[in-house]
Amino acid sequence: MTSHQTAIPCTLMRGGTSKGPFFLVNRLPADVPTRDKVLLAVMGSPDLRQIDGLGGADSLTSKVAVIGPATRPDADVDYLFLQVVVNEPRVDASQNCGNMLAGVAPFAIENGLVPITGERTKVRIHMVNTASIAVADIHTPGGAVQYDGDAAIDGVPGTAAPVLLDFLDIAGSSCGALLPSGNARDIVDGVEVTMIDNGMPVVLMRAADLGRTGSESPAQLEADTELKARVEKIRLEAGRRMNLGDVTRKTVPKMCLISPPLKGGSICTRNFIPHTVHKAIGVFGAVSVATACVLPGSVAIDVAVATGSGKARRLEVEHPTGFFTVEMDVQPDGKSIRVERAALLRTARKLMSGEAFISRSLWAGEAR
Repeated sequence: MTSHQTAIPCTLMRGGTSKGPFFLVNRLPADVPTRDKVLLAVMGSPDLRQIDGLGGADSLTSKVAVIGPATRPDADVDYLFLQVVVNEPRVDASQNCGNMLAGVAPFAIENGLVPITGERTKVRIHMVNTASIAVADIHTPGGAVQYDGDAAIDGVPGTAAPVLLDFLDIAGSSCGALLPSGNARDIVDGVEVTMIDNGMPVVLMRAADLGRTGSESPAQLEADTELKARVEKIRLEAGRRMNLGDVTRKTVPKMCLISPPLKGGSICTRNFIPHTVHKAIGVFGAVSVATACVLPGSVAIDVAVATGSGKARRLEVEHPTGFFTVEMDVQPDGKSIRVERAALLRTARKLMSGEAFISRSLWAGEAR
């Protein structure tokens, strides 16, 4: 009997504070428009509830990872991140996701792309979206991926095995330079901003300059239509200045309101990603914010505290549901800095493995 649906093997994984299906690249259509139609159907977009798909009706749970053999000699695997927009028929490949990145090494190992090398296995990951490299260090005792452990991250209940992520040379990965405008501080629509890209294009603005405290809840900011309109106006102009072109339909740059820390961290953040308010902060967004905190002349310098000195820095980025710790090695570089290394801790867990089903009229599942 011929089925009217196409079955596509995948694994549902939580990576950091996000989750979504992970696919092997050869299990999806090679043609990008067809692939995107397939993924929209898999996730149930466009629909605010994503009731007819695997999406969780939130940008943090409407994410897809596509994994395949490495296409460059200094990597073990390729990782393409795709943001499936919840309420639009659109799949965005313009950014990385450092949370979903945490699930890449376990998935790659369990699907035979990378061999286990001992009690711990390091996997060099080519982040296709930005042509940069991350190194994941995961626990693999007894020849298997370990998911249980005692590492805790804010935004995820319980504990799990640690996934250590090191990012190599990610400055300017989307915009071409750490400071795309060439300045540590610019004025956009009358507001002082720092436009920075250390793994994620981010625009930092002091909350006080927009008449806010920076301690507002995500719900309060979501309901603040005046503020959202102002932030979007700044974003559209900043996107152009950051070499991103017309960002009207893009999910970058992210917009970050900053204020002095409230709970003993280095800086307090509220993040627009870009049209909804993040309940936490993204991995690469946190790296870019932390970098701005130690960047001479940035707007973050005015409000950040306890950023340390010397080459090794450890910064605690506050967000609505906790802290995000970023460790960096930085060196002076004229009036700016050079980030030699950025590292952080995430966790991941395999939730389900099986098949996702779509209508055969969209794609019959032809082999590559």
